Amino acid sequence: MLRTFFSRFKMLSLIFLLGGCNAETNPPGVLGEGDPDLYFVRGYRSDNDPCKLTGETEFSNQFLDDSADLVTCPTGHEAANELVKTSGALVVAQTESFTLYRVPRR
Repeated sequence: MLRTFFSRFKMLSLIFLLGGCNAETNPPGVLGEGDPDLYFVRGYRSDNDPCKLTGETEFSNQFLDDSADLVTCPTGHEAANELVKTSGALVVAQTESFTLYRVPRR
């Protein structure tokens, strides 16, 4: 009986572990095809920053927040990694080419 319990426990643990991995690879707002209309206001940290302060569009308005900036970076770009490390940015959506971050205002 104890052996059956541990077998079921291991199976449930594996299911939860795999479920967690799947959630990590597909952040909220992931689009399967194409890129939505995005309005880039300016470079976020400087004029030539590949990460852009993002304004309101039909797609982006669901991620706007009064206490944070919405910033869009090319997916996988080194500048995005730096943004996350230095600002506490959180991924809120990912499109075919871009990842959108909520950056807390200081």
